[in-house]
Amino acid sequence: MSKNNTPRQPHTRRVRKRKLRKRVFFILVPLLVFVAAFSYATYLYIKADSVFSESYVDDGRKKSDLRDKEVDPDFDNVSILIMGIDESEKRNNAKDARTDSMMVATLNKDDKSVKLLSIPRDSYVYIPEVGYETKINHAHKFGGPKAAMETTENLLHIPIDYYVTINFEAFLEVVDAIDGVEVDVPYEMKEQDSKDKADAIHLKPGKQTLNGEEALAFARTRHYDNDIERGKRQQEILKAVMSKSASLKSVLKFDNIIEAVGKNMKTNMTFSEMKSFISYGTSGKKLSIDTNSLAGEDWWTYNSAGSRVYYFKLDDLKLEETRKELQKHLEINPDTSKFNDGPQTNDGTEDGTDNGQGENGQDPNNSQDQNQYDGQDQNQYNDQNQNDGQYDDGSQTDDGQY
Repeated sequence: MSKNNTPRQPHTRRVRKRKLRKRVFFILVPLLVFVAAFSYATYLYIKADSVFSESYVDDGRKKSDLRDKEVDPDFDNVSILIMGIDESEKRNNAKDARTDSMMVATLNKDDKSVKLLSIPRDSYVYIPEVGYETKINHAHKFGGPKAAMETTENLLHIPIDYYVTINFEAFLEVVDAIDGVEVDVPYEMKEQDSKDKADAIHLKPGKQTLNGEEALAFARTRHYDNDIERGKRQQEILKAVMSKSASLKSVLKFDNIIEAVGKNMKTNMTFSEMKSFISYGTSGKKLSIDTNSLAGEDWWTYNSAGSRVYYFKLDDLKLEETRKELQKHLEINPDTSKFNDGPQTNDGTEDGTDNGQGENGQDPNNSQDQNQYDGQDQNQYNDQNQNDGQYDDGSQTDDGQY
């Protein structure tokens, strides 16, 4: 047999084996990736179910009194009251903590849009739980989430379907879990850290990535501006956290995110209801979050003990505009006769006085409990200056500026 006619069967078999191995490789690798992804997703689902189920609190409130029937997030537009709770071991206030931040999220199921409204914590509002007007952040102290929800409903004239309370420890841990968030710091600031150590956080102006401690200080400070700007910073941080948490780069960090949020959160949402909101981020279009804050002005007055007390007095006309905007987003038309806006005169001042300070410049409320509480609160303001970056006694002026 000639050289050119020599059989080449071994070589042909080797070629076929290589081709087979390539086919197996291209089939197995995607399969393994799919199995790994499915396993990880299953693990996260089971963990989320376990962790978030432990966060669930049955408050006995099947629905808002402003609803005709129970809502289902899969089919209904809903609202959520998000409260940052100002509690710590140092302050020993876990049972009666006030809210350090309050936001209301309304969600429209059809266009998958979200409106996020910040409520200044010192807003002077009527609190149904106690029957008089004072700072909205006291509502949670007076009656927990239920009192806070009822107060917010009465203020905004919309049903509040769900609540979420989050300890600030969760905020700090989530930011660290996603390796920080990028924000634009408007000015140099020095703030205390989560352990109340004074001037532990020092930020310079400019766009930068903040870790958990830095982001918490950035979100909470109001030494340098006011409650409105503070609310905007909190919204900026929250949107940055949501955006980065939803990115592919954070997929492998979901385990830590779930753990951080779950152990520091309480809510009346079941895990099944929480899952309904996933569609807002997976609808095929960019999640739309419209942020806003209640408008108003700084207002100083005196209580019956003669102590000066600070409030944030809401702008009635702009408040009414906000109410209508939220009602439209939720596609509801509530019965306004169910709301109590507290004692008001035609010009919007309390107790019929021109300056809104009550007779003899005293607190407009005649409740003895209110006067006692505000007297205590004025002293607590001074304490908080050292503890949590709230009012700085040395920076208060007669015109209510900082």
